[in-house]
Amino acid sequence: MGNAKPRREDHSDGRTIDRIDTAPTFTEGDVAALNRQFADASTDEVLRAVLLDRVAGDVAVVSSFGAESAVLLHMIAAIDPATPVLFLDTGKHFPETLAYRDALAERLGLTRLITLTPDDALITKRDESGLRWSYDPDGCCDIRKVQPLAAAMAEFDGTITGRKGFQSATRAGLARFELDKSDAAGRIKVNPLANWPADRLAAYFAEHDLPAHPLVAQGYPSIGCMPCTSKVAAGEDPRSGRWRGWDKTECGIHVPGQDDGEFEPAF
Repeated sequence: MGNAKPRREDHSDGRTIDRIDTAPTFTEGDVAALNRQFADASTDEVLRAVLLDRVAGDVAVVSSFGAESAVLLHMIAAIDPATPVLFLDTGKHFPETLAYRDALAERLGLTRLITLTPDDALITKRDESGLRWSYDPDGCCDIRKVQPLAAAMAEFDGTITGRKGFQSATRAGLARFELDKSDAAGRIKVNPLANWPADRLAAYFAEHDLPAHPLVAQGYPSIGCMPCTSKVAAGEDPRSGRWRGWDKTECGIHVPGQDDGEFEPAF
């Protein structure tokens, strides 16, 4: 699993030596081939290939249980409800998100909901006050999201995400398959809903009578941690309420951040 694969080498003297292959699990060429292969495939066909045919190896879903999460989770549950679902509990979520997570997992019959939490010693060292989000949001995301997910990914070859191209300028043109560049392991990210527009998501919610996150009706079309999520005004892009006032659009699990662990406030 991961990027360590047994490899056998045959030698002229008849000996066979087992070695560990540390080459990346997938390459840019592999990703390009998958995007060509599934260019005209439906979302259901992509998910079946990933979950049942294992074209991306051993995968897990990374879900925030946010505003649109129910669509992807419903589709996955219909194919394989035992798919691992990773939820990053940062300790900063809205209580509504935690309640929604539990209710939705039960409603869909997801049997492998895995909650990831930050390392207590690291929190004590780098965010003992719990206020790092207020002066170093990259650093806060790093210790509460990026590092816990990186540790969990040692068990998987790839992830399935719920990202969509329409959500923000940084996600425009998102491909269905992409290489995860957060490390050198060569894992794959699968974005089955990359080309879904907002109205298609809304229609899916209605067709399958899926429950909405309770904060959506209050003006939160994109929901992250409570201190760093604000309401979105009409005409703004759906993710404009995330880290408002900061030059930051992603938490770092999809776009590697710049945190070096040493930033401290100047006040």
